[in-house]
Amino acid sequence: MKILHTADWHVGKVLKGRPRIDEHREVLRELVGAARTHDVDAVIVAGDLFDTSAPTPEAQSLVLNALMALAADGRDVVVLAGNHDNPQLLEVYRPVLGKLGLHVLGTFRRPDAGGTLAFTARSGEPVRLAVLPFLSHRYVVRAAEVLTGTAADHNRDYAARIGELVRALTAGFHADTVNVVTTHGTLPGGAFGGGEREAQSIFSYYFEPTAFPPATQYAALGHLHRRQQIPGPCPIWYSGSPLAVDFGEEGNTPGALLVEVTPGRPAVVSELTFTSARRLRTVRGTLEELEAVEPGDDWLKVIVEEKPRVGLADDVRGLLSGTVDVVLDERFRPVPATRRSGSADRSPRELFREYLNATGRYDEQVAGLFDRLYDEVTG
Repeated sequence: MKILHTADWHVGKVLKGRPRIDEHREVLRELVGAARTHDVDAVIVAGDLFDTSAPTPEAQSLVLNALMALAADGRDVVVLAGNHDNPQLLEVYRPVLGKLGLHVLGTFRRPDAGGTLAFTARSGEPVRLAVLPFLSHRYVVRAAEVLTGTAADHNRDYAARIGELVRALTAGFHADTVNVVTTHGTLPGGAFGGGEREAQSIFSYYFEPTAFPPATQYAALGHLHRRQQIPGPCPIWYSGSPLAVDFGEEGNTPGALLVEVTPGRPAVVSELTFTSARRLRTVRGTLEELEAVEPGDDWLKVIVEEKPRVGLADDVRGLLSGTVDVVLDERFRPVPATRRSGSADRSPRELFREYLNATGRYDEQVAGLFDRLYDEVTG
């Protein structure tokens, strides 16, 4: 059986005011092409289809069309909510896309109510696929209550609760089935990609690789944007994002994972690389040094090693196409001004110039504008 594992699409992402919908369209076209080229039997999308919980109609249209294209030719497509997704929105999609053969889970479900899928792959193998969408702390308690006991019975840490849910979802794994788990969360030792939502990646949201039972032949994870394998009792992989989501991800290799698995044997994983999205790159230097930079088609973050002045950012943008962020090198950043004694003896014009000098912002044009404004107000 062949599985295409992908996650963290973040469709609708805006990079410093620049929409990336066209890049996402090309990347998802690459993903669909990979499903066809490798003739996969199933596709797992392990969360964060969207960048926000309120995606635009354009973003929703792009995602839904991509999912339907992935499901063509009888492929099983499994989709779960990540921490950026609106779980209720995915639940709205669920019955409609279910009619088209897609399995969509926005919220936790019991094993016998859709939490554990049982189907026969196109290649003929019987499959058991446990699906656990992203759960916040408060929803972990609610989900655990669905299985057994009360909130007080489950007053343990997040990792223990997630482990309990995974055990329940994987109880039906057998030696003669392809056994797969998919979820969206953070494992200890995982390398962050750079664009993850920090509040839902901190230690209190970690759970252990031992949550996955040894009978699992593959664990398909989403949330960390860097493609990587995590040591554990079975093959555990993050597919990474199919494009660099933010500048912290410049060193990532965007793509997906091709997984081949048969009953009773660990999965064999191959890495696929996607190239259609624009590269994110950070460059630095003085304005003169930046003139030698070849911007190409990259999105650029430019760190300027000069004192601030009026129009500096505009000069950089005019010099380097694709510049989406201009920041000053920390050596040249203004420092807070301190109040000096005797300020009452100096005019507002003198005080303003003193402030500009003290914070490293002095510019004669700015000082002149202040003089004009002061004259208008006091005149």
